[in-house]
Amino acid sequence: MVGIDVLITSSWFVVALLISLAFGPRIEAAQPGLGFWKYVAGFVFAVVLYLSVLLHEASHAVVAKRLGYGVNSITLHFLGGMTEVDGQSRRPRHEFWIAVVGPLTSIAVGAASGAVAYVMSDGLVREAMVLLAGANLLIGVLNLVPGLPLDGGRVLKALVWGASGNQHRGTIVAGWGGRITAVALLAWPLVQEQVIGEPPSILDLVLVFILGLFLWTGATAAMAHARLRQRLPALVARPLARRTLTVPEDLPLAEAVRRAQEAEAGSIVTVTPDGTPVGIVSEAAVTAMPVERRPWVAVSAVARTMEEGLTLPATVAGEDLILAISRRPAEEYLLVEADGRIYGVLSTADVDRAFRENGRR
Repeated sequence: MVGIDVLITSSWFVVALLISLAFGPRIEAAQPGLGFWKYVAGFVFAVVLYLSVLLHEASHAVVAKRLGYGVNSITLHFLGGMTEVDGQSRRPRHEFWIAVVGPLTSIAVGAASGAVAYVMSDGLVREAMVLLAGANLLIGVLNLVPGLPLDGGRVLKALVWGASGNQHRGTIVAGWGGRITAVALLAWPLVQEQVIGEPPSILDLVLVFILGLFLWTGATAAMAHARLRQRLPALVARPLARRTLTVPEDLPLAEAVRRAQEAEAGSIVTVTPDGTPVGIVSEAAVTAMPVERRPWVAVSAVARTMEEGLTLPATVAGEDLILAISRRPAEEYLLVEADGRIYGVLSTADVDRAFRENGRR
């Protein structure tokens, strides 16, 4: 897709091979005499099937971009696909539409494939359309199951979020939906023979275990992430900032440290003669510098040059603060007011400490 990376994991090729082996006999029945080419036709079918999965994921991406979200990539893997949207949904309706459009797209592709198969005469292409219709309808319906990490779980999350006004509650409810679905799936082999009259095969047991584990771990991870995000609003940069001393770049380090101690400043920023910040002195580098060498070393030697992403607004807080730190990892960041005045320096060590303390409350 334009502007969006499409990634294919190595596991996809394993699944494509399994699909070609599984559907080879059905293709042979529809078109006798193909021999080895039935497996080639099966592989082509696997490619077409995953193109429909890509269409499913692309619909997520298109709606997300239309609602103002960035989309980093689409990944195709052995269980289907995943669209990586930048950031969390800002509103329940955004979450709902981004999530529901994928299953609806798969159902639409399944219905269209079924309609094509209906008007065609018997043959290889008709058999492929029947298989494509069944696979997409199955993907669409299963993805609407109300449990994370499925799209239906995100739909449930949006509905609970919209009704309660609490995004955290929506995630927890949808996470439990995913866990219940996982348990029900893992229990299916116990009742399969009584329900459909066929005992579970080894392949059935393996698939149930993989899918059940995927659902359980995905739901659990979403719930844990929600609990972490619930602590983010209390994480505010301004009260965590250290008082800052500004000094010329060529000032000896020993003198800069002395002035900082005298001013009770917890950080040092180097500036040009006109007051423009050019570097943040690294606390770790100062500590590592022997005391006897400090009078002969310029403070700029232990300062990190101000690069893009190292200057943050003093008002940054919550998820925006975490995202800013994640995008540009560093030990210290310069906090500035809206008019450009230096407010202080934010240390990631102080952010980590505040996050842990908030979690213990």
